[in-house]
Order: sequence, then C-alpha cells, then structure tokens
Amino acid sequence: MSQHPTPTDRLSRAPRPRPAPWQSGLAVFAGIMMVIAGAFGAVQGLVALFSNEVYITAPGYVLALDLTTWGWVHLILGLLVGFAGAAVLTGQTWGRVVGITIAILSMLANFVFIPYYPVWSLLIIVLDVFVIAALCTYTRGAQDA
Repeated sequence: MSQHPTPTDRLSRAPRPRPAPWQSGLAVFAGIMMVIAGAFGAVQGLVALFSNEVYITAPGYVLALDLTTWGWVHLILGLLVGFAGAAVLTGQTWGRVVGITIAILSMLANFVFIPYYPVWSLLIIVLDVFVIAALCTYTRGAQDA
C-alpha cells in the first residue's frame, strides 16, 4: 500500500520565498547603521561621563537629569544597539526584535536628551526611525533558514 503525500507534507517541503533584494539590503543597512549608531552612542556616553563641560544644560527643563546619569544611559544603550546590529548582520531573528526594541529606547532617550545636544539627538532619532522601518520590512527567506 503506497502512501500519498498529504497537503501538509507538500507545504512543509515547499521552498520559502526569497525576500526582495531591497528588503535584504535594508536589513544590511539597518545592521550597519545600528553598529555605527551604537559606537557613536557609546562615545556620547563616555563624553558625558568624563567631560561633561561639552554639554550645555537648558534651564528649567522638566526631564533634566545629571549628565553622569545620561552618560551611563547612552553608554549602555550604545553598546546594546551595537550588539543588536551585529546580530542583525549575522541574520539572527532575535537581533531584529532586540534591535527594534533598543532603537525605540534610543529614540526615547535622545528625545529627553534634546536640551543637552539638540542637533545630535534629532539626528539619532531620525536614524532610529529608518532602522526600525528597515527591520520591520525584512522577511526571512530561504537563505536565512
């Protein structure tokens, strides 16, 4: 008696569709930008820790914190963004999820940091928006399996 393949068997053996080239390119772009932004964030944190006269504080800002606190926040977030970017470049799914989460946290931290360094903070917020968009549009393909 011969066994016929069931529809489920056929579906499990079907090759996964490959992502569009622009989606793969966006994932690589996001990974590289995350590594670069992570390095810059870590440097920003180190500057706030060791040379806080670089930053000027705005008087009467509601969410004002000590620059040493901001230094640690940016240093830790920068390292996490860099490691998540490396995971995205190696094709790890968890790297994309962590990357999106850390990019959101980076956006929030830089939003609150605007009074100290407005142009840089706004630049990082825009970069984080592009990274999140790139990580959300990427779908796993046959080459990632």
